[in-house]
Amino acid sequence: FRGNTRVEEACEMYTRAANMFKIAKNWSAAGNAFCQAAKLHMQLQSKHDSATSFVDAGNAYKKADPQEAINCLNAAIDIYTDMGRFTIAAKHHITIAEIYEAELVDIEKAIAHYEQAADYYKGEESNRQVGFVRSNKCLLKVAAYAAQLEQYQKAIEIYEQVGTNTMDNPLLKYSAKEYFFKAALCHFIVDELNAKLALEKYEEMFPAFTDSRECKLLKKLLEAHEEQNSEAYTEAVKEFDSISRLDQWLTTMLLRIKKSIQGEGDGDLK
Repeated sequence: FRGNTRVEEACEMYTRAANMFKIAKNWSAAGNAFCQAAKLHMQLQSKHDSATSFVDAGNAYKKADPQEAINCLNAAIDIYTDMGRFTIAAKHHITIAEIYEAELVDIEKAIAHYEQAADYYKGEESNRQVGFVRSNKCLLKVAAYAAQLEQYQKAIEIYEQVGTNTMDNPLLKYSAKEYFFKAALCHFIVDELNAKLALEKYEEMFPAFTDSRECKLLKKLLEAHEEQNSEAYTEAVKEFDSISRLDQWLTTMLLRIKKSIQGEGDGDLK
């Protein structure tokens, strides 16, 4: 019993030290002290406190040592999943994905963590609507990166899945047109005929798509591409952009399609 008390005291001391290091902005030392506290909490069979300390360690390390931050957050995730706390584990998977995106620039690993988070949110029992929205958000990140990495089939499947899931939801159906639009663009990069067939399928599934600006743009682009008319293609894009600004992802995809028009080596969208 005395042994446990001493471990508890050591835990408190490590936590106090960690907080003092945080005040001094000595992030590595803070992360290390929180880590020590986490290990002692585990020794005391206090899983929740151990996971919390690992998260604190991860947040401190984020400012100094991204890889060490990931190691600590993974340790916390292991404990949370062991306890059946999948929603909180999902949240930390997203944090890890963001570190891979911004700090370590390892997109494949970021994708893996977004996918894991999406899976955990999908199984969210207490509030299905919230879990559904969070899961879709993670999947859309995966789709955007997959398309950038030229994994078009994977991107198409996700955009179609999220589009189909949202089109019957009164609160979310407005977004469905954007997902079908992005799926069609991915089809278009691979094969023009595929894009035409996909467009017909989306219009049939989701009649509201037909009147959208996105659908009208796709039809103009398909026509310009069929005629190998790069000027008409550029004009259609400019007209769309004047009302709805193109983001970096859409610009990249539209450029990839334009390059398949004869004579468009490194064409731009100007």
